[in-house]
Amino acid sequence: MQAITSRTYGDPSVIRIEELPAPVPESQDLLIRNHATVVSGAESTARSGEDFFARLYFGLMRPRFPILGTSFAGEVQAVGSAVTKYRVGDQVMGSVGPTLGAHAEYVTTSGDGVVSLKPAGLLWTDAVAILDGSLTALPFLRDAADLKAGQSILINGASGAVGTAAVQLARHFGAVVTAVCSTANVELVKSLGADHVIDHTAEDFTQTGLDYDVIFDAVGKSSYTRCRKILRAGGIYMSTVPSLPILTWMLWTAVFGKTRAGIMFTGLRKPASMAADVKFMGNLTTAGHYRPVIDKTYSLTEAPSAHAHVETGHKKGSVVISMPNASSGRQGP
Repeated sequence: MQAITSRTYGDPSVIRIEELPAPVPESQDLLIRNHATVVSGAESTARSGEDFFARLYFGLMRPRFPILGTSFAGEVQAVGSAVTKYRVGDQVMGSVGPTLGAHAEYVTTSGDGVVSLKPAGLLWTDAVAILDGSLTALPFLRDAADLKAGQSILINGASGAVGTAAVQLARHFGAVVTAVCSTANVELVKSLGADHVIDHTAEDFTQTGLDYDVIFDAVGKSSYTRCRKILRAGGIYMSTVPSLPILTWMLWTAVFGKTRAGIMFTGLRKPASMAADVKFMGNLTTAGHYRPVIDKTYSLTEAPSAHAHVETGHKKGSVVISMPNASSGRQGP
């Protein structure tokens, strides 16, 4: 099989397309012919090695997981003897999580892992784009913030994969949504359901005089220190980017604060919970309450260009890689 690999840390030029043996499923595994995957900020961080916290997990001196990628969408080719929920031919979508490995033509994952049947009308590329940001945004908004109808939420970085997911999910939960993005993305986030949009190139969202129940920093570019003055009593500031300040404030505000700071390590949740979220997002999409946002789609051999585009920091929604010989993924009439 062909796979996208990074055996040393560095810029996108370290990426290689390698011919490797296809993985062999164990008794509890599915072997999936992968048709689409995404290049997210997480893959970029894992490849570059520039973040110290990331290296503690991905490898101090060299990458522990040379095949990149987390999300997949494809067709089951083989099932292990202990698997009962899936059969050969099933179309599925999911995530291999922090051990990576989804940037390949074949992927193995546990039948009890982060996987669910793909809705019949959903394209492969749309399926992986749905999961790209939502598996982060959903637990932050639903679980950490306990977002309720009528509450006010500000989403910083509203045009990326996590941000576009957060805008739509917040609207689905009935919140009043203020989205922060650049000028070029104002119309996009409005189309996703944002009630108000702040162009960060023209205005500082902490200086508008407005306050919020929830501030979700989808890109980790602000801080609790800056944002706490615009949080309502009992409100929470959440960041997706781990750092010593946010971890310290989370502990402090849990005991002493009138407002709170929080972070979640969403990729480390229990597989059953994540699989339920995969199914939830598929159903939400087919019901017409969510739409994937895809900036660009690349071929497998264009993986270095896909990584370079992600590193510009200007992508809208998801950057998708379509695998060789991938069908559309649609089923039925």
